[in-house]
Amino acid sequence: MARKLRIQFKGAIYHLTIRGIERRNIFRDDHDRLRFLAQLAEAGAESGVRLYLYCLMNNHAHLLAETPRANVSAFMHRLQTAYTVYFNRKHQRVGHLVQGRFSSKLVQGDQYLLNLSRYIHLNPVFAGIMAAKPLKTRRQFLRNYRWSSYRGYAGLSSVEDIVDRTALLSMMPGKGEQQRKAYRTFVESGLATTDEEFRNLVHQSPLAIGNPSFQEQAQQRYAHALRETSRPEDVALRRLAFAHNATSVIQITCEEAGATPQQLTQRSYRQPARAIAMWALGKYAGLSQREIAETLQVKTGAAVCQAIRRLKMSAATDHQLQAVMRQIERRLVQ
Repeated sequence: MARKLRIQFKGAIYHLTIRGIERRNIFRDDHDRLRFLAQLAEAGAESGVRLYLYCLMNNHAHLLAETPRANVSAFMHRLQTAYTVYFNRKHQRVGHLVQGRFSSKLVQGDQYLLNLSRYIHLNPVFAGIMAAKPLKTRRQFLRNYRWSSYRGYAGLSSVEDIVDRTALLSMMPGKGEQQRKAYRTFVESGLATTDEEFRNLVHQSPLAIGNPSFQEQAQQRYAHALRETSRPEDVALRRLAFAHNATSVIQITCEEAGATPQQLTQRSYRQPARAIAMWALGKYAGLSQREIAETLQVKTGAAVCQAIRRLKMSAATDHQLQAVMRQIERRLVQ
């Protein structure tokens, strides 16, 4: 399948993620993390990118950045190439370090931007064994975590030159230290009560994180980019991609298959709704198998392919399953 185009324009804000190939670690020690941050600073300065925040985990990294020059691809290519060369040389390895292309989603400003910053900064306390720890332990771990921009935002350490905090802290009441304390309270409120609606939005939206109008604008920008390219095969492969976004496909699938969005992210041999959602997302939202895997929290794109194949085999003899899929199709092709 042809590569998905990037939406690039001046002033765009992105949630950017890179992941290790086969979920392998891209940071093996603190020297790796320090080198990545140094190269992030260099790439940002060279590209004129405003870095709002970052969070480094063992096998992936999150960035929230604005591109005044409409050059997110050039920025990320420079960063990933420089870091991969360093990592392979240091650890005496060859080949790809990261899983495919980096993920980029447009982000709407104001409250969506603020909520996303909390989601990213809380990553360390909702990963692995830390997720099951008591609230007090998780709070202390978050405040001590060195490899994100949270400590600087929350007034717990000196500020870093590579991070531009103006946009986010301007949404907090007061000035200076008052804003940092308010931001700390805002983020740490997510330790006790997670925003599942926003979390689902982050995972399910293929192109943008924002309200329906903002997501529709992103779809239109993407469609325009396709028309402007000289790659007709992209248009042929994606001509159904913008009939519906992932959110609407998931909603219709849940209504017809008798499931909830949460159930679609859970593995179950008794409930075919998850496989139906995979099929519908590929056919009517234009998502690749890797994007479907990320949306529904499946391990790999290959697993998505296998699930869809099994679904089609079952549907050949299961009339009830056929009826559900036909009804979903009727609603999606209206």
